[in-house]
Amino acid sequence: MVTVNRNYLKLPGSYLFSTIAKKVKAYKEANPQAKVISLGIGDVTQPLVPAVIEALHKAVEEMGHAETFHGYAPDLGYEFLRTAIAKNDYQHRGCHIEADEIFVSDGAKSDSGNIQEIFGLDNKVAVCDPVYPVYVDTNVMAGRTGDYSQERGNFDGVIYMPCKEENGFVPELPKEVPDLIYLCFPNNPTGGAITKDQLQEWVDYANKNGSVIIYDAAYEAYITQDNVPHSIYECEGARTCAIELRSFSKNAGFTGVRLGFTVVPKELVRDNVSLHSLWARRHGTKFNGAPYIVQRAGEAVYSDEGKAQLKEQVGYYQRNAKAILDGLSQAGFTVSGGVNAPYIWLKTPDKMASWDFFDYLLEKANVVGTPGSGFGAHGEGFFRLTAFGTYENTLEAIERIKNL
Repeated sequence: MVTVNRNYLKLPGSYLFSTIAKKVKAYKEANPQAKVISLGIGDVTQPLVPAVIEALHKAVEEMGHAETFHGYAPDLGYEFLRTAIAKNDYQHRGCHIEADEIFVSDGAKSDSGNIQEIFGLDNKVAVCDPVYPVYVDTNVMAGRTGDYSQERGNFDGVIYMPCKEENGFVPELPKEVPDLIYLCFPNNPTGGAITKDQLQEWVDYANKNGSVIIYDAAYEAYITQDNVPHSIYECEGARTCAIELRSFSKNAGFTGVRLGFTVVPKELVRDNVSLHSLWARRHGTKFNGAPYIVQRAGEAVYSDEGKAQLKEQVGYYQRNAKAILDGLSQAGFTVSGGVNAPYIWLKTPDKMASWDFFDYLLEKANVVGTPGSGFGAHGEGFFRLTAFGTYENTLEAIERIKNL
């Protein structure tokens, strides 16, 4: 008899952003005259910059000629892209990362869900709360957790590290030692950041206890403060305890193009096995590589023209973030984030439940955000807005919220 992976049945409801999409679709169908502005899902709105478009066109032309045609990509990704990443994202910042420690993929979401496959099912997992749902859900699917508790709003067998207003939405070192620690900074969803000294404490903790940190640095392009690290490898000892995930989605607008990478240092060994070798085996077996034309587009991100154009584009979204942060603060909301990240984390008014505020905002202001409770129990009473809309829509959305 055919059986199914019953771990999937532990998951409550559908994926958070699928639920939001369904609710918004139903509202639009019932209210076709409404002009709904979405500041919910973190999808970009600005077009690809000229340097990237030029690289795409050139690569497409190459694919039309036998002498420059490319088939399957190398397992780790093309060397031209990995070398550019190593040089610009790491070596220029004083981080010792080599090109052959970089694995090119189709995005950080895929890697953040797939990385758990190289670890045993008996590993104890620690996550921030609130948290990007993929970290938790994929460990549930694998069978690394217990059941979901409706009362607590979380899963048995997972170490949750509360990120609260009183601790600046930065988690404290867990008393129960985990095997795998998921950290995301600048943070999704709270928009919070961590200082280099704070991150060094996590690296020291992981090395002392033999833990592995899975560090999601997808939003590092939005860092504005000097004491906030762009990579965990800026910390001493990170090569022996940390895997880093990166994305081209938010720094270069590749949400629809799809490109990312994961860094696994060769010095990272657990259970007498090289994690670099394990991820290389998994990557080579289950992934056929990002397309050549996309990797050439990724290379263009590191050109002088690409860097200048993308600095301007990131600045566009940072201006949106400042407008949201300032506008809501002036309106009396309690808000944070938006300084080193494209996310603004606001406290719902009058202790309103997160989903109730979602419905209220959609119905009264025709504005879409993301309920904080969708990111975990400690997200209840909070709400996330993104800076990825157009500047005009962002200003209009904030005015609508202020006029409620």
